[in-house]
Amino acid sequence: MNEIRRGAFLLCIVGVTAALFVACSGGDTGDPRPAPERADTQRPAGHVRMVNELRRISENMDSFPYLGSGLADRLTRRLAELPAGAPAEERAKLHLALGEAQMNQGLLRPAIDNLTQAYRQLPDSSIEELSQATFKLAVAYMRLGETQNCCKRNNPDSCILPLRGGGVHTDQEGSKNAIRHFFELMNNTPPDSDMHLAARWLFNVMYMTLDKYPDSVPERLLIPPDALGSDSGFPRFNNVSKKLGLDTFNLSGGAIVDDFDGDDDLDLVTSTWDPRGPIHFFRNNGNGTFADETGAAGLDGLYGGLNLKPTDYDNDGDLDVFVLRGAWLGSSGRIPNSLLRNNGDGTFTDVTFDSGLGDAHRATQAGDWADYDNDGDLDLFVGNESTEGDDHPCQLFRNNGDGTFTDVAPEAGVDYVGYIKGVTWGDYDEDRDADLFISEYFGENLLFRNNGDGTFTDVAPQLGVTRPHSSFPTWFWDYDNDGHLDLFVASYTGRVQHIARHYLGLERNYEIAALYRGDGRGGFVGVAETSGLAVPMLPMGSNYGDIDNDGFLDFYLGTGDPSYWNLMPNLLFHNRGGQRFEDVSVAAGMSNLQKGHSVAFADLDSDGDLDVFEQMGGAYPGDKYADALYENPGFGNHRLTVQLVGTRSNRAAIGARIHARFEGPEGERSVYRWVNSGGSFGGNPLRQTLGLGGADRVERLEIFWPMSGETQVLEDVEADRMIRVVEGEAGYTVVELKRTRLGAE
Repeated sequence: MNEIRRGAFLLCIVGVTAALFVACSGGDTGDPRPAPERADTQRPAGHVRMVNELRRISENMDSFPYLGSGLADRLTRRLAELPAGAPAEERAKLHLALGEAQMNQGLLRPAIDNLTQAYRQLPDSSIEELSQATFKLAVAYMRLGETQNCCKRNNPDSCILPLRGGGVHTDQEGSKNAIRHFFELMNNTPPDSDMHLAARWLFNVMYMTLDKYPDSVPERLLIPPDALGSDSGFPRFNNVSKKLGLDTFNLSGGAIVDDFDGDDDLDLVTSTWDPRGPIHFFRNNGNGTFADETGAAGLDGLYGGLNLKPTDYDNDGDLDVFVLRGAWLGSSGRIPNSLLRNNGDGTFTDVTFDSGLGDAHRATQAGDWADYDNDGDLDLFVGNESTEGDDHPCQLFRNNGDGTFTDVAPEAGVDYVGYIKGVTWGDYDEDRDADLFISEYFGENLLFRNNGDGTFTDVAPQLGVTRPHSSFPTWFWDYDNDGHLDLFVASYTGRVQHIARHYLGLERNYEIAALYRGDGRGGFVGVAETSGLAVPMLPMGSNYGDIDNDGFLDFYLGTGDPSYWNLMPNLLFHNRGGQRFEDVSVAAGMSNLQKGHSVAFADLDSDGDLDVFEQMGGAYPGDKYADALYENPGFGNHRLTVQLVGTRSNRAAIGARIHARFEGPEGERSVYRWVNSGGSFGGNPLRQTLGLGGADRVERLEIFWPMSGETQVLEDVEADRMIRVVEGEAGYTVVELKRTRLGAE
């Protein structure tokens, strides 16, 4: 039954979504993407095979959900072939369907023309279709305004709620027409209906684009400014991606920040799910600037990828990249993932087929690395998406230690069939082996306890962690610093009509996220309601990090869904002492209304605080947007950055636990971190930045290595530096990092 509902949901999204596009030059152009490059025959055979396979897929994508042009082409032919005497309503419905399909393909002006035809020709008796036509026409004009302004004239204020300064639209054609149609729709729909509430939210946003909110908004339709959140009391982060050349104009995709070239500076890897879009490698120049070295890194032709995960699968000390592909595409999603081996010289080689990870192609965006069998190398779990009649069982790839993997999911009992949207590893029961949590969209979530013998048992029902039912990103963390892992599971239900309900104080009718606090006895207690998280979210990409170095982990959610009308703020939640979370998105200047995907918290300028990179863009060709980098203004707190190097354990030290004990103005405190890349849709550096608040040194630093069960102890470590700790070696090495100013050489 779950599979049937999931299939129906996908069809609903494809059928209802109003996706639009106009090139950022402002006109309806052809496909702006470069043609896929031919494979370099000098590369290894497996790499060439992958490039050729991805090229073949990119050349045959007409039938792809979201991305293909097949539906628009068929509807165009049907409308042209319609007899002159056909009923007006039949013709109008074809115009409506074609207008939406053209929007999906980025043909915005023709889409508006067809939607206008439908709007004018539908009889008043076709109330539902007429309302849809009115709403979609309003959304089309809304996207026209976004494209002509937020895209074409992108600046640090663009699409930041509440819109002001550079976020106010210069070209106001789109917003003015959108306001007119949203107003008409609200006058003809019940005030408590989803369509009315969605239109009301977007109506208010459109007035912001004209710099006429709130004064010019009719009082009966106003969403009060104070409901949006305070814009004071929290430092503002500025989006500096444009001046750094990191504002890649993308569809949805992945992002990892880490040191890929071994010079201790943090580099950036991004992807897009566009089958003709490249993976970008941005090398940190060490002076506040970045260089796009995609070609030099050997990544040409390795197109696509909705998510990226870092690893050191071969224990050679340099970071490799795993690329996940095919999610949301149903039966069209049988696209190979990629394992990109870091060659240690600034280049990557695709070793997917040589390593045994390319034997079966299954739709996915969810995967994570851990040494689940404690043998010293990293294994990989991939959570795949199954729809009705198209099963894609999950995979558990055991690392054979020789550069190859074996899928042992059936023997381990984790070859689950479901619509998997997030996976995360964590030793929740503190028995030294990694357990696995799986977020299933429209299903019961699973927590596979590691039995320590190569098998797993689902204990989610008995531990009460099966919800939310409509879940998406997830992660293990210790948000309250009690030394026990907690679990966050996002709910993917809070659309714009729910945001309107929330801001207007109306009754909640959406599913909230789950925050499960670990009780230290292998159990969990649900605390989302009392922790300030009972709000509409709809997150995709997301991650966590200590943004103010107070010792407590905050988190940022990239929000939205494929539909254009779900124009909603991305959300930054500030952890208030491990007791509750406060939405500071507006105050921080990070309430971007565009679709947010992979998120990474990372100190890109080596000034001691975490900046936030967000890969942006939606699902349809017309929903591209510029990636964002929010520069941390600083909070004046101390920190210690720790990089662990495993010797007996996996070299990347994934799964190791760091415990810092210190005393500051707040008294005696502890901060805990587990080494990983953060949430299920985004990649933080594996080095861990521990906020210390007012403390200028760590009195005792403990590193627990789960493979051996041994604890390594360092004492009296000075703050505000980065140290490297090698498993089994006494002391530590101070890593000298050059502080830079982003965008200034």
